[in-house]
Amino acid sequence: MYFQYQYEFVKSSRKVLLEYCKTLSPKDFVTENSTFGRGSIRNLLVHIGNTYEFWIGRSLDKNIKFTEYDSMENAVETEKFFTSIDSLIEEFIRVYFEKNMIDIEMNVSDKVIIVSPIKLFTHVITHEFHHKGQILSLSRHLGYVPVDTDVVR
Repeated sequence: MYFQYQYEFVKSSRKVLLEYCKTLSPKDFVTENSTFGRGSIRNLLVHIGNTYEFWIGRSLDKNIKFTEYDSMENAVETEKFFTSIDSLIEEFIRVYFEKNMIDIEMNVSDKVIIVSPIKLFTHVITHEFHHKGQILSLSRHLGYVPVDTDVVR
């Protein structure tokens, strides 16, 4: 199963991003910009985690309360937040390691959807990379020079 192997690439890329975010001023980390989806670098990072909490948590029959944006004041706290996301993914991998093509039935917004673990995993990691690009773009708008967070760098 490649979930664990692939998730190591995701974590490596995320680590580069979070180290970069630690170099941003505290003010810039939370500066709102309405042209970037969730508004700030902090909010985008928490939104990435919320998506893991929602989809991966639901696949494991967990009722996880979303982490609030303003509960994170800086990149260090956000980095700690992602350790809980990593634990969630580790549990997901343990549960679905050999069952990656089974159907998971999930109730989402009063609608039943059926999704395979591999599709769900692909969804959350591509979602993360989408918003990672927005974070880097937003930082450029704030006057910073973004780092390379590609998996192959």
